[in-house]
Amino acid sequence: MNSEVLHSKKHKRKVRHVVLVTSNDTTTKAKQLLFRPAFLWTIITLLCIFIGVFIGFFSYEARIWSAAAEKNAHNEGEIARLNEENSALLAENNSLKEQNQILSDTVNAKTQSEAELSEQLDKQALPTIIPFTGSVSNPELKEGDDPLCEFKVSIGSTVVAAASGTVTGVTDDIEYGRTVTVDHGNGYVTIYRNKGDANVKTGDSLVQGSTIYLITKDNETFGYQIKKDGEYINPLEMIEING
Repeated sequence: MNSEVLHSKKHKRKVRHVVLVTSNDTTTKAKQLLFRPAFLWTIITLLCIFIGVFIGFFSYEARIWSAAAEKNAHNEGEIARLNEENSALLAENNSLKEQNQILSDTVNAKTQSEAELSEQLDKQALPTIIPFTGSVSNPELKEGDDPLCEFKVSIGSTVVAAASGTVTGVTDDIEYGRTVTVDHGNGYVTIYRNKGDANVKTGDSLVQGSTIYLITKDNETFGYQIKKDGEYINPLEMIEING
């Protein structure tokens, strides 16, 4: 690059920069481009700014991509953690469902068992069985306001409670010797009359089939009565219908 200096008496000295454009072709003449210093420095400054912006842009973009990659990796890790937690929660939920099903089945089974037991207890509280064991002759029904069924039972047999209940009285009986009264708690009351010694006392709790009298040669005959809600009913009808 050469400088051309111009002198003038009336004007200040002006400086021009010359840019030579040449070629390796010897037949081609070199071209000269004249630029003012301010213009040239402007071009250089703009070029530097452009290069700086270019470098800054790619540097900033690199940081953006790096930050995006880090954030993506963090998000993937967070998603993996949430998936693990979700899997754990699903497993726990399934376990709770199984436990709930087991508990529900247990409760249902217990409820059914209690219902069956209650039904069985209610059935056992009904005086429906024949109130003795062993052989017996044809019973004789003594009708009236207080119907009584009289049985003659074989020696060695036992008079038993026709249903579960509580002994409410053991009293003397002019005709039969001893009377045992059992309240079954459902409106039914059974009365057993025999000359033998009672095997129960007032306040005893009996189950269906509990022994009340032992039958010997001195007390083969016993009387049996049933009350329903305070009224006497035919014992044979109760046994025939429900027994």
